[in-house]
Amino acid sequence: MKLIPVLSLALLLNFCGSPKHQFVAGKEPVLTGAEQTEKYLPLLQGKRVAMMANPTSVIGKTHLVDSLKKRGVNIVKVFGPEHGFRGNASAGVHVADETDPGTGIPVISLYGGKNKPSKQDMADVDILIYDLQDVGCRFYTNINALARLMEACYESGKEMLILDRPNPNGYFVDGPVLDMKLKSGIGMFPIPISHGLTVGEFAQMANGEGWLSNKVKCKLTIIPVANYTHDMEYTLPVKPSPNLNTQQSILLYPSTCLFEGTYLNHGRGTYFPFTVLGSPELKGKFDFSFTPTGIKGMSETPLFMDQVCYGLDLRNYNTAELRKTKQINLQWLIELYQASPNKEKFFDSKLSKEMGNIDKLAGSSLFRQQIMNGTPEKEIRASWEPALSEYKTMRKKYLLYP
Repeated sequence: MKLIPVLSLALLLNFCGSPKHQFVAGKEPVLTGAEQTEKYLPLLQGKRVAMMANPTSVIGKTHLVDSLKKRGVNIVKVFGPEHGFRGNASAGVHVADETDPGTGIPVISLYGGKNKPSKQDMADVDILIYDLQDVGCRFYTNINALARLMEACYESGKEMLILDRPNPNGYFVDGPVLDMKLKSGIGMFPIPISHGLTVGEFAQMANGEGWLSNKVKCKLTIIPVANYTHDMEYTLPVKPSPNLNTQQSILLYPSTCLFEGTYLNHGRGTYFPFTVLGSPELKGKFDFSFTPTGIKGMSETPLFMDQVCYGLDLRNYNTAELRKTKQINLQWLIELYQASPNKEKFFDSKLSKEMGNIDKLAGSSLFRQQIMNGTPEKEIRASWEPALSEYKTMRKKYLLYP
């Protein structure tokens, strides 16, 4: 069947009707760093402020830039990441510099001609605010942008203020620790796939472990999330990127993003990316089907565009199972590989026109061969040690939350 490009009611409710604050019975509401303005507005008085921001940078339903400007903060420029400052660009599309029409503030793209502010960019800045929602995965590249900004602050002698936000996948740490021989734009640091850190905690780790260029250390001030723990279930109030548009996609992302290193469509070209998996070659193997189409702002030329794909529908998968195991689900990859009639091209990500091959995504040169050899999952996980346990121990030094 061909999918109709209409947003479902559930999807709309996920990100349009979320309450400003999330409550847990008997506990105080979770407050993001941005919401605690009384803690950082005094730090901005009389200063020229730059911001790294995107549509997730909000206080309630108001963009942080708009909110701070109304409060008289002198915002001299905004740095824009992938998808752009206001989120108008598709995944992977270079973004140009612009002037924000709503505020008149110059926007310098860090996802176009350059990925790091120059000393000239930082010359008229006193403090840089970082406020981007992360989803807790090594290949979600916000943390790479954060590290480059930290280096730029050090090089220009400026301070960074991080307004921390919860990690919706912060309840678990799992996956191979990146083999630094596979370092790339989708994996720059020796951390596992699901790293279990907020951006504030990651910044402390990058400083403390000497991961910035030349082992420099950025001067940091972090406004922690109030009343938050890593085990807490947290629903994002705003979609973190165009293709992570439901809470289901966010919780499945540590597992299903691995399919970007395969010759399967993982929902790009539908309104539920990262929650459906399949290809035309799996016809007769699975009953579920979907048809990717070009969707402006999400995926305009998806793999197998306008072709019926057969495979797995994970939209109603009970994510409580992930919370129970605290592990990435490898069975979906194993099942689809075993069902594939053309195994020799299953891991051909060049054909899929997606962002990276399976080695770089997994962070391991063994992983692909293990799947191809039918290695039992228990043995695959054992091969991640001792690096994974060593990372978990190291991580404890940088935690801001229990």
